[in-house]
Amino acid sequence: MKDNDAPTAIPDLISVAEAVTLSGLLTCRIKRTPDLPAYQQYDRKEKKWVTYCWQEIGSSVARWQQGLRNEHLASGDRVAILLANSIEWICFEQAALALGLVVVPLYTWDSPENIAYLLQDSGSRLLLIGTAEQWRKLVPHAASFPQLNKVVCLEDSLPAPSPGPASVSITAWLPDYGGEICINVDDPDSLATIVYTSGTTGPPKGVMLSHKNILWNAEAILKVIPCYPSDILLSFLPLSHTFERTVGYYTPMMAGCSVAYARSMEKLAEDLQTIHPTIIISVPRIFEKIYAKVRKQLQHRNIVAHWLFQLTLDTGWRHFETAQGRAPASTFREYLLWPLLQRVVAAKILDRLGGRIRFAVSGGAPLQEAVSRFFLSLGLPLIQGYGLTEAAPVVSANTPGHNIPTSVGPPLPDVQCRIGQENELLVKSPGLMSGYWNLPDKFNEVIDSDGWLHTGDVVEITNSNISIRGRLKEIIVTSTGEKVPPADLEMTLVADPLFDHAMVVGEGMPYLGALLVLHRSPWEELAGKYGLDPADVSSLQAPAVKAAVVEKIQVLLHGFPGNARIRQVGLLLDEWSIENGLLTPTLKLKRGEIERRYTEIIRELYKGHDVLA
Repeated sequence: MKDNDAPTAIPDLISVAEAVTLSGLLTCRIKRTPDLPAYQQYDRKEKKWVTYCWQEIGSSVARWQQGLRNEHLASGDRVAILLANSIEWICFEQAALALGLVVVPLYTWDSPENIAYLLQDSGSRLLLIGTAEQWRKLVPHAASFPQLNKVVCLEDSLPAPSPGPASVSITAWLPDYGGEICINVDDPDSLATIVYTSGTTGPPKGVMLSHKNILWNAEAILKVIPCYPSDILLSFLPLSHTFERTVGYYTPMMAGCSVAYARSMEKLAEDLQTIHPTIIISVPRIFEKIYAKVRKQLQHRNIVAHWLFQLTLDTGWRHFETAQGRAPASTFREYLLWPLLQRVVAAKILDRLGGRIRFAVSGGAPLQEAVSRFFLSLGLPLIQGYGLTEAAPVVSANTPGHNIPTSVGPPLPDVQCRIGQENELLVKSPGLMSGYWNLPDKFNEVIDSDGWLHTGDVVEITNSNISIRGRLKEIIVTSTGEKVPPADLEMTLVADPLFDHAMVVGEGMPYLGALLVLHRSPWEELAGKYGLDPADVSSLQAPAVKAAVVEKIQVLLHGFPGNARIRQVGLLLDEWSIENGLLTPTLKLKRGEIERRYTEIIRELYKGHDVLA
């Protein structure tokens, strides 16, 4: 960070020392700024957005705390949340934390079988659930989580399994008045939450994080990327994921800025126009989709529009590099051309994000350099960070004043990083977990005797800036002995408007293949070019179509080494989503599950060769 870009002091910032615990953080915030806006949420009955101040949130939390107190739960008992992002999510969690309970967040899209496993493994005593339908789907599995005594639902008409936990609607369970919030936990090292990882391979593991782990991480983030009471953050990633929970919930509370909860991913574009956030936190896929959509629209514009857009990107990039101190200033470009192009071209695209983004954060997975450069060239302060649940979660981050798009930035204050064997990133920080719930032996597999967390990520570190190069366990080794990290290939492919998702395969095979999910509109154009019916699935197997796709891939991957050539493709129109179990919460590929689902298609890619084991 350049000297003149040092963070401005945050008024009313609450320190870790003052907060002590996560519930203490809320009570401190209420005392500091009781009347400032805390949250916005859409009221579906009234069909309008409603704003709640910190004092109102405090009163609601006290009611939820009284409801939990009536259940006679003991400190350390686990309680689970199966809700979409909402004020109810916040109030329940804060009430539970203040009583010394351990919160287990669950994903609303998860399968009933997996939710049942997590309830059983965590030994959760109480479950807050969003809809009666969600509970109906869990009822057949009730025998597998006998520790659960009560289910509280935001809706009425709940089924009651017999035998099984009692179920009650929130209107019957929540007291009308709760008095004041009472904090029963004062040890910052006490367990606050068990967050089950939903990785690309293997069963979920419960990461154990303390109050101190999370508070430290929020404060460390604010030391390099300050937020202010005037900021509004639009939250749309699930709070069940540690990335959104720390960065999009505890950090704003510490700084005093407000959070608005998006209605859904489907209505995100509309909500951006309504809320006009100053901060958004996202995973790369959101930015990649906007990038692909703009490129698709440009295909139908004339040569003048293409020239003007490219001029905007070139000028905007030069402006960005100059602001970063990496390029000399040009009076014409900086003071005359860029302001004009910014207003005429760039602003029309950035207005889709609400028009007043102060900075945007991308995390959870690597962001392709071309996509990052695209937004930075349009004037969007887009910064990347890196982290993992086991570190509560942020390890490193770029800042608006020190932004290297090819990296995930330098470590946060008090974070130590070094490179281990096979270029694996090793991390030490006050945010490291205390272990995996019910899996004590797994702890020693990821945190060694010297306290270093083995991340599994392959990196390069240059001048303290970390660049992610792949995963140790996601290296494809072909039968010829070539080692290929698939992630970079896949990110390059999905940047093209034709491809919605891409997964490279070829472990133990003589060449690489790829499963490609096509966007509907570009697919219809491609099929029409060859006189094929796009609605007929057999059209995806047409030799001319496959040859055209392979040719396009070779062009897209021309900058990669020869061993990265993809020879065969399996074309799909299926949806890959969190809900159907093919993507993680941060929209990364669940490789094992995808391979299992498309075993026969992958076999066809290697017909005549040994098939995958």
